[in-house]
Amino acid sequence: MNQWRKTAVEGWEAWIGETDRIAVTVVPELGSKAVSLQNRKTGREWLWRSAKPLGNEGYGTFFASGDESGWDEMFPAINAGAYPQAPWQGRAIPDHGEVWSRAWEHQATSSALTCRIGGVQFPYVLEKTYTFPAVDTLRIDYAVTNLSGAPFSFLWAAHPLLQVREGMKLHVPADLTNIEVSYSVEGRLGAFGDKQSWPLARSAAGGPVDLSTVEPNAGRFAEKYYFSGRLSTGYAGISDPATGEALMFHFPADRVPYLAVWANYGGFGGNYHVALEPATGRMDELAHAVREGEAAVVPARGVYRWHLDISMK
Repeated sequence: MNQWRKTAVEGWEAWIGETDRIAVTVVPELGSKAVSLQNRKTGREWLWRSAKPLGNEGYGTFFASGDESGWDEMFPAINAGAYPQAPWQGRAIPDHGEVWSRAWEHQATSSALTCRIGGVQFPYVLEKTYTFPAVDTLRIDYAVTNLSGAPFSFLWAAHPLLQVREGMKLHVPADLTNIEVSYSVEGRLGAFGDKQSWPLARSAAGGPVDLSTVEPNAGRFAEKYYFSGRLSTGYAGISDPATGEALMFHFPADRVPYLAVWANYGGFGGNYHVALEPATGRMDELAHAVREGEAAVVPARGVYRWHLDISMK
C-alpha cells in the first residue's frame, strides 16, 4: 500500500511516497523538486545528483548557481526572456522559469501529495498532485489556472536529470525521425534551429552520432534538441541493456505535444546526465514558441490540465 510520510533531506523538509516498487522524495521548499526516484525492487536511483549541497540562490537566479540536481519544473518558460504578449509584454521571465527556485505550498494525505505555487510576474496558480495508480507507476497530475481576464501563453517542460552510463538507450515513438537543435556545445550538431535526423545525426566534423545511445562522459559535448512537430503518441523512455531496467514516461499528446532531450556528456559544467523532457511548447524561449504557434495557452479564467505517468521495470 502506498503512503506519504514526512522526512528530511540535508536539513530540508521532504516527503517520501512509495509503493512496493517505487519511492519518490519531494522537497516542496526547493521548487517542489524530486530529489530521488528509486526502483525499490532493484535499488536503482534514477535521478542524478551533483556534488553541490541542495539549494538555490532564490528567484531570478541562474539554474546553474543552484544544486542543478534531481527533477525540477520548468514554467512558464525555460530560457530567460521577456514575455511576448499583452497585457504582460516585456515582463521578465527568469532562467528556467519562475517556480523552480521558490518554495511551494503543499498538503499530504496518506495517498497523495499536492504542491501549489502562484506566479510572480503573472497571475497564475500551478498545481501538481503525486499519486500511485499502480504499484509500478507514479502519476503527476498538473493544472495551470489563469487568474486573469486575458489568455496566458506558457511553456512547461519536465526536467528530470537522470543518472546514466554509456550504452543506455533512449526510446521515443517510431514516427519521430527528425530533431531541431536548441543548443549544442562546440556546435557539434549545429546552431539553433538546425535540423538533424533521428536517431542517426551527423556531427559538424562529418561523423555519425547515434542520438539514441548514451555516449561516454567525454567532457566535451552537451546538447538540447526537440523533435520536430507535434507528437501523435505521448511516450518517451530510457533503458539499461546491461540490467534490463527501464524508466518510461507516458503523457497525453494533445496536452503535451512536444518532446525534448537534454544530453550532457560532460560538456556543460562537467556534468554527466540525460533528461527526457515532455513539453507543452517547443524550443526553450517563450517568444519563439509564440511566434511559431507552438506555445500552450490557458484561456482567460481557464484551466489547462495534463499528467505524466512514470513507470519502472
